[in-house]
Amino acid sequence: MAASTNGATPAVMIFKKESRWKEVWRRLKKDRLAMFALAVICAMILVAVFADLIVSYESALKMNLRLKLAQPSATHWFGCDGYGRDLFARCIHGARVSLSIAFSTAFATLVVGSLIGALVGYVGGKLDDIVMRALDIFSAIPSILLAMAMVAALGSGIVNICIAISLTNIPGFVRIVRSSVLNIAEQEYIEAARAGGTSTPRILVKHVLPNAVGTIIVQTTANVASMILIAATLSFLGLGINPPQPEWGALVSEGKEFLRTAPHLILFPGLMICIASFSMSILGDGLRDALDPRLRT
Repeated sequence: MAASTNGATPAVMIFKKESRWKEVWRRLKKDRLAMFALAVICAMILVAVFADLIVSYESALKMNLRLKLAQPSATHWFGCDGYGRDLFARCIHGARVSLSIAFSTAFATLVVGSLIGALVGYVGGKLDDIVMRALDIFSAIPSILLAMAMVAALGSGIVNICIAISLTNIPGFVRIVRSSVLNIAEQEYIEAARAGGTSTPRILVKHVLPNAVGTIIVQTTANVASMILIAATLSFLGLGINPPQPEWGALVSEGKEFLRTAPHLILFPGLMICIASFSMSILGDGLRDALDPRLRT
């Protein structure tokens, strides 16, 4: 760098390295489809949070047999169901239930699956063999059948549904986190921390899990999409939310009896399920590419 000719102190150029998450956000913003999916998800979350301001909960439960199977109109945007209840109000308040189940189960799976996966992947040995063989037993049973059995045993209700769905998704989450931790545990900085006398819990919390956060975020996003479908499936089969509380899968189940005469009863809640699940899947793909640009094709 050339010195100043008038004797002034030469300017110093400082290059500040961009943080990892700012770089990830910059990459994600370039993916228009992922950003659109993020906008859709944020809009659905806002609708679920402020559902009472959009339309009252009483409107979702109030029956009027004169409006039975009413078609979509300016008064009732999504029409009315077999009891004359406003379908738009039921879909809006159903979003609160469906998204609450999906996000809460995804969070529970994230916490439990990350801790177990990181522990068995880092410690290895007999602990790894015992835990993975136990998870193989759970993995041998289709997740939806296992969730149905658990809900049938525990009973219906939001809490029991969340427990059942979380337990069925933990084995797959543990496997993914474990595979990521196995690669991280071989790094030199982990060996240095271990040689320096750092305890295993501190290594897991300070070094292992932060470096596996990319894998964890992507898998969690994918889990939300699958959990929306599983929760809707359970409710469709009558193992989910107790009526008359609205939930997307339950709304589809209620409308199947009128498929020929009033297809809108299935169309609108079905669209809600598809849009939410598809948006989460697209966002997961975008986050995967943003967190690891080498995966771009």
